[in-house]
Formats: sequence, structure tokens, C-alpha cells
Amino acid sequence: MKSQSESYKEAGVDITSGYRAVELMKEHVAKTMVFGNTAPVGGFGGLFQPDLTGMEEPVLVSGTDGVGTKLKLAFLQDRHDTVGIDCVAMCVNDILCVGAKPLFFLDYIACGKNVPEKIADIVKGVADGCVQSECSLIGGETAEMPGFYPEDEYDLAGFAVGIVDKKKVIDRNSVKEGDVIIGIASSGIHSNGYSLVRKVFDVENQDLTVKPEELGGKTLGEVLLTPTKIYVKPMLALFKEIQPHGVMHITGGGFYENIPRGLPEGFSAKISKDSLEVPAVFKMLMEKGGIPERDMFNTYNMGTGMTVVVDEKDADRAIEIINDAGEKAKAIGRIVKGGEGVIITGLDE
Repeated sequence: MKSQSESYKEAGVDITSGYRAVELMKEHVAKTMVFGNTAPVGGFGGLFQPDLTGMEEPVLVSGTDGVGTKLKLAFLQDRHDTVGIDCVAMCVNDILCVGAKPLFFLDYIACGKNVPEKIADIVKGVADGCVQSECSLIGGETAEMPGFYPEDEYDLAGFAVGIVDKKKVIDRNSVKEGDVIIGIASSGIHSNGYSLVRKVFDVENQDLTVKPEELGGKTLGEVLLTPTKIYVKPMLALFKEIQPHGVMHITGGGFYENIPRGLPEGFSAKISKDSLEVPAVFKMLMEKGGIPERDMFNTYNMGTGMTVVVDEKDADRAIEIINDAGEKAKAIGRIVKGGEGVIITGLDE
């Protein structure tokens, strides 16, 4: 007999909508199965068979995160097919920092009302992010929670699992004085600091279809919803040839919180502000909000979404590998002894 419950539906949960959402998302999930998925969608657990060929001591690495209040921009513009990319990016970019290759991803969507087409759009973004990350979307959960979330809102979180050979784990204790710091360009604000973004731009009362001259013909809403850059392909290409001394994902906390996480005690990253290419949206945010420049670097990526520390002799080749993979990389500083973790020269204090 077909599963249904009129009583549950009257309480606000339509389980048949859940089944419909699963059917709609299957075509998106299927795009990720080429990376090792071994079970159909809809089971109680996601199965994945890793290829351990050539690995002496495989180590699993996990990371979890959500999209945060950037979701408000999706609600305001009724666009839901990109925030899944953000969710995947925030997880896989973190596990890259220990040298791991992402294997699989699971998502969690909690909503006030299950609208199958909207849920499928969200999962499309997650699947797109998994394809960019060369990992499988092996499962997830959609929870319809009337009375807990407004009908037109949802939350989105997930986690990724990756793998690395123990001898290839990136060890921050290998960082030394004179190492070169490489910065890889971001796609914009990525997925942190949006409570401040929303306040400064007053997004709930702003026409998000306006095209400020500074944004080069793009609407404000489009720029604010730009998905987080996924760095898997360039970083995996780098790992094949060069062993970095440090990799740091520049997310919440900006330069000042994230870069020291990849440095041993007693060393600092000395970065030249003049070497950085700061996108216009950050300059708009700083000027409109009257935000001190140091606070911007302590909150946002400021155009550099990932930093890589390598031996000086490897720097040119590392930059070449990353650029050949389609990203924009350049030397932005060096490792020095002493200091307080991060020194940005030329900064307006």
C-alpha cells in the first residue's frame, strides 16, 4: 500500500511531498555517482567503496559546515540552485588543508514546508558542488518542520569525508622562515560574514536587481549570492607534485584567524597588501559600512580564498600548477620568525 498520512498532513507535514522531492533530486545525485557511489538514493545509509591503491596508511578526514545567513539572499531572490555549492565548498575546502582528497558528501535540509521543486533545486547545487569536488553525494536528509521554520525558509548543512595517505598529511611544523605564501583568488565574499553584509547593504529593504557601476554590470543580488569557490581540482593537482608546508582556507575570521591555524608557534605570515587583488564588493562593503580595513581582513577573505605555504624553490612551479588548473594564484608574502601570526604591510590601521 502506498505510504501516506492525512493526519500528519493536517499537522503540516506532507510525506508525499518528500517522496516527490526524492524523485526530482535523483537526476542531480546521479551526476556524482561516477566518483564511487555504490548505493541508490533512498536507503538508510550511504555506501562508498574507496580506492586505496598506492596508499600505505590511509587516514580519513572529515569536515562539516553550513551556509549560514547567506541563505537569506537566496530567500529574497527566490533562487536556490547555488547555495548547495556553498555548502559543499565550506566542507571540502577545509579538508584540503590537511592534504585530503574528498570522497563523499551528505547534506541536511531542514525546512518549514517541503516544496519538492525547491528541495530539488537545493540538491542540484549540492550535486554541482560535488561534481566540482570530484566526490559522491551518497545521501542526506530533508526534514519538514512546520512551526519551527517559516514556510518559505530552510537551513542547509552538510559534511564531507576525504582521505589522505598518512605520510602526505600536511604538517604545519614543516613551515620555516623564508617559505613563500601563495594566495589563490576567491569568487567573492564566499559564505561567511553575511550578518554584517545584510546589515550594511540592508538587503531586506534593498532592490537587489540594481547594478552598481562598481560591480561591472552585475546586480548586487547576483554578486552577493555568488557561490563559494571550490579549490579541489587545483589543490589535488598541486598535491601530486609538491608537498605544501601549509594550506589555509580563508573563511570566517579572515586572514587573522585562519592563517595562524596553519603555522607553528613562533612564526608569522608577512603579507603585502599591495600584492592582493581586492574585489569591488569588499570595497563597497567597507565604505558603505564604515568598516575599518583591519576589521575587513579579520572577517572576510578579501579576494584570497585559499593560501598555500611552500618552500621557496617550489613557489614558481606551485603557482604554475594552480594557474594551469584554471585558478588565479600569485605570491603574496613570506613566512617570518616572531610576530603575532599575521602581518599585513600597508594596511590602514
